[in-house]
Amino acid sequence: MFSNTTSLVVVAPGVLPLLFGFAVVLALLVLGSIAALILPRMQPGKWTDLAPRMQSWWIIVILVAGALVLGWQATAILFALISFLALKEYLTLAPTRKEDRLIVLLAYLSVFVNYGLIFATTTFEDSYQVYLVFIPVYGFLIAAAAMAWIGRTEGYLATVGIVHWGMVVCVYNIGYIAFLMRVPDAEAPAGGAGLVFFLIFITQLNDVAQYCWGKAFGKTKITPTVSPNKTWEGAIGGWLTTAVVFYVLAPYFTPLTPTHAAIMGVIMPMAGFFGDITMSAVKRDLGVKDTSRLIPGHGGVLDRLDSLTFAAPVYFHLLAYFAIERF
Repeated sequence: MFSNTTSLVVVAPGVLPLLFGFAVVLALLVLGSIAALILPRMQPGKWTDLAPRMQSWWIIVILVAGALVLGWQATAILFALISFLALKEYLTLAPTRKEDRLIVLLAYLSVFVNYGLIFATTTFEDSYQVYLVFIPVYGFLIAAAAMAWIGRTEGYLATVGIVHWGMVVCVYNIGYIAFLMRVPDAEAPAGGAGLVFFLIFITQLNDVAQYCWGKAFGKTKITPTVSPNKTWEGAIGGWLTTAVVFYVLAPYFTPLTPTHAAIMGVIMPMAGFFGDITMSAVKRDLGVKDTSRLIPGHGGVLDRLDSLTFAAPVYFHLLAYFAIERF
């Protein structure tokens, strides 16, 4: 006699949105890979960069998804590494001198302190308040004092400003992504991992939507002296696409009310856009097209994260203001 037994796999409700999100991203990657094979043949010379972009996207998605599944510690370590690489790219290009080694070293040390504060939430409940002010205030004070201490008066203002700007953009702003993982699961439908996934998904969707709308319909340049490839058609198309998707998916990943979701749906694509063109302005000033060649089809780490450098803190603070009691 054999008895028939049925085993049921129970999936926690909060995991379902994240699994759905991963499935959507997987489908988009497959569609993008197919498009990378077809479009260059249909329109020769127009989609040549799509294939290397898609290959890099597969690697990026696997790394980020793996970190989210493993938990907040893995995510914090991943983004600490990303911040380090972004800061390295920035400081390699920025006009610093060998005599500025001390302040450059302090900039690299800010990565360890910044992400150390995220790990400190396990023991210090008020570490978020310290995180808010450490790099913007004390990072600036320490960098300025160090420059004065070693007697570097030539180019003093420029060097302190350049290094502090890099710490804020590459370390502090990106660190908000990892800090989102510390949000208690009870405060969001899919927990902290869902909030991080949604931020990255929406921001990158905005980039991809702008790229696709611009390639298909773009004619009118929006910032010709900063980013010549960006058009009004691409920016508006990407903004509308992202705003709608944000509003529709917000209930599954965030604790936002419909009104607050609509507000953030309007603001988030704008934040991503301005992060993009701000980094383009920096690269124009430095006379480079990409911050490095680390990511085929995208350029460097900072090229890929330019939108997130503005979007991450805006997303975090609006969520904290509208819905998350922890912060």
